[in-house]
Amino acid sequence: MIMAVFTVIFVNEAYAAETPLYMKRIEMATDLVNKMALQADAAGMADTIRSSKGVAIFPDVAKAGFIIGAEEGQGLVLLRTENGGWSGPAFMGISGASVGFQAGAESIGLVLVINNDNGLHAFTGGNSFKLGADVAVAAGPVGREFGASTNAPLKASLYSYSMTEGLFAGISLSGLVINQNRDLNLAYWGKKMTAQQALADPATNSRILPLVRALDGLMEKGK
Repeated sequence: MIMAVFTVIFVNEAYAAETPLYMKRIEMATDLVNKMALQADAAGMADTIRSSKGVAIFPDVAKAGFIIGAEEGQGLVLLRTENGGWSGPAFMGISGASVGFQAGAESIGLVLVINNDNGLHAFTGGNSFKLGADVAVAAGPVGREFGASTNAPLKASLYSYSMTEGLFAGISLSGLVINQNRDLNLAYWGKKMTAQQALADPATNSRILPLVRALDGLMEKGK
C-alpha cells in the first residue's frame, strides 16, 4: 500500500515537472475564466469582453507582506479579431507595489479587458507599461451595469475584474507594471516573438483552444 501511494505521488510530480510552464499558465487562466463565468453578476464582464479589443489574464497574482506589499504574477494576453475570433497568446508578467489587496487575501485572479486603441497599444507597443500612469484602468462594470456605465468618451482603456476566494473583489491596480515574458513566448511559439508578433497570429493551436472556448462561453453570459 505504501509503495502504491509513493508511486502515485511520483507519477503526479513527474507529470507536473514535464508540463511546460506556459501550459500551466493557460490551464490556470482557463480555470479562472470558467469560475468567473459562474458568478451571478458576470453579465457585465461578458458584455465588456464581447465589445473589447482583447483580454489580459493573470490567474495567480500573489501578495508578499500584509496589506501593503509586493505583488507579482504571470499571465497572458489574447486579442479579438475582426471576425469575432481570437489571436495570440502573448505571455506577460505583472509586478509592483500597491495597497490593492483585501485584508487577508494572499492571491487573486485578475482579468484586464482592453477597451480601446490606447489599451491595445500598451500591450503591443513596447516591453512594459505602468497601470494608471501609461494607461488608464478602472473597475469593470458587473451585472447589467454595462449599458449605463460605458459611455465611449468616458471609457477607461482597461477594465479590471478580479476574483479572490471564489468572489469578485475590488483591487487597486495603479502603479503595477506589466511586461513581456519573452522566455514563455519563446517556449510557446518555438522562436523569438514580440508581443505584437505573437498577437498577430490566430489563436487556433490546440494548446490555447480550451481558453478560447472558456472566453467564448463567458461572453454568452451577456446575451
